[in-house]
Parts: sequence; structure tokens; C-alpha cells
Amino acid sequence: MSTTYGTFPGSRPRRLRTTPAMRRMVAETRLHPADLILPAFVREGVTEPVPISAMPGVVQHTRDTLRKAAVEALEAGVSGIMLFGVPEDAKKDALGTAGTDPDGILQVAIRDVKAEVGDELVIMSDLCLDEYTDHGHCGVLDADGRVDNDATLERYAEMAQVQADAGVHVVGPSGMMDGQVGVIRDALDQTGHEDVSVLAYTAKYASAFYGPFREAVGSSLQGDRKTYQQDPANVRESLRELALDLAEGADMVMVKPALPYLDILAKVAESVDVPVAAYQISGEYAMVEAAAANGWIDRDRAIMETLTGVKRAGAHMILTYWATEAARQL
Repeated sequence: MSTTYGTFPGSRPRRLRTTPAMRRMVAETRLHPADLILPAFVREGVTEPVPISAMPGVVQHTRDTLRKAAVEALEAGVSGIMLFGVPEDAKKDALGTAGTDPDGILQVAIRDVKAEVGDELVIMSDLCLDEYTDHGHCGVLDADGRVDNDATLERYAEMAQVQADAGVHVVGPSGMMDGQVGVIRDALDQTGHEDVSVLAYTAKYASAFYGPFREAVGSSLQGDRKTYQQDPANVRESLRELALDLAEGADMVMVKPALPYLDILAKVAESVDVPVAAYQISGEYAMVEAAAANGWIDRDRAIMETLTGVKRAGAHMILTYWATEAARQL
């Protein structure tokens, strides 16, 4: 009787894929609820949550429902919540003064969440002017209508102080102004807030995937942000931004968006010894939700696959609108 055993493979990677238990045991990348951060919007002057049409399942919270969302995130094991304020339109102006008003909606929301969860949930705040300016840009405009970098830095220093006074644990400067991390770090240190961390939006690209977010924050943007957010074509530029942010005192760094820039995320993660975050942004969320609503993909599997991909690329923390839901599944 002849045998042909030698013609079959001796190495069979499929042996390690045979059962769910086997696959779980040998998994190289593991998601954990503590990896997740929930971005949340709080809108001034509303008595009921306002659904965001382009982001099914996400709302602009009232102060009360924001407190509830924070508690739910904490109970699910989520590590942090990133707060975005949505002021009344009448309070928007050229300088974004509602963003530095101690009684502005974001500062009030920080105090609300801090009173609800204390230090058990890491409270983060978006440090940017775009929600508060009538022109929708992330900074102060000069006489020619361009964003004035250094005048904007002065506003960011004020924002850092009022957000820290309100009790925030981490500020997230997202405007991509040159020198923003250093100015904010100095402002915090000089006002007795040495323990407040800075999560630098190190590589924030001028992406087409921000569209739904504009609805979420009631953006008044005129024009685009290509003169200060990064060009999607560039890689080395992100590493230059990374070096500058670290030199200026960033405690953590971020890549945004996540999925279209996993190569950037991997390079950043390989280059630093500080925690690295990635922001799975509104357009990424909306694509999955829209495809799932049409029956084109398995929603739950797609959510976990995208989050695993971001973690696999090197993110220690992932900002995602699915944070609480995904944490419960995990």
C-alpha cells in the first residue's frame, strides 16, 4: 500500500483556529473596556437629548443625560469621557468667548460630570474654539480672514485654565496650532494645575470623514481647515509634529482619524514611550452604521473588527462613539 503522507503540509496554522476557545487563547491583540474613551456632546439650552441624524444612536446630551451617560460608561468599564460643548448660537462670536466663560456649557458639563463620577472616570475636554466661534474656525481670525496662530494660542491658554478650574483631568487641544501644547502646559503649570494632563492631537488630518461631527457640534464653519490640519498625503510631517509635541510637554499623543491613518498610528506608536490614542471619528462611525442599516455588513462584527484594527496598529486608547456598547460586549 503506497502512502503520500509527505505531500501534505506538516505546518498547519489552521490548527490554532479550530475553536473559539483556541482562537481566544492565541489572540495577539486583545481589546479591553479600559482601552476605550467615550466622546460626548452636551448642548446648552435643551431639555431633551437631540439626535444627530448623521450619527444614528448618538445625541447632543442635556446636562442630565450627560451625567447618566458618564455613569453608564463608568459602569461598563470605559476609562474616560471626552466632552464637547455645544453653545447656543446667540453666544457664538468671533473670539469664541463662550469657550473661556467659566459658566460656559463645557465648563458647566465638566463640573456636572465631576460631581457625578469624581475621579473614577477620566474626564477629558476638547480644547478648541471651533464650537464657539461664529465663523467655525479653530482659532481667531486676522484682518484677512486667516487663522492667527499666536492670537489663538492666547485664547487656548485661557481655555486650559477655565477647564482645569472646572475639574477636568485631561485637556485635548485639537486645533493644530503651532506651539499649542507648550503654551497650554505653561498656562496649566502657572495656575496651579500641574496635575492636569495634555492629550496632544499630534497628527490631526484635514479629513473628509469629519462631516457628521460638524452636525454634532453645530459647526458654523466657513471654508475649510487645510491651512492648519495636516495634509492627508504626508507622513514625515506627522513625525515632526510628534517631536514638537513631546518637546513641549505632551503627556499623551493622538492620531485622528483612525482607520484611514493606521500607518501613521503604527509609526507614532513605534516612535514614542508615552501613551498613544486614536480617534475613531464620526465619519468612520457613520459608515458602519449606514452599511449595517442597509444590511450590507454585520454591525457588531464590524464594530469589533475596526476597534481591533486600531488597537493592533498600536493605540493604547481609542476614542469611539461605540465605547460604552463595545465595553459591555467585551
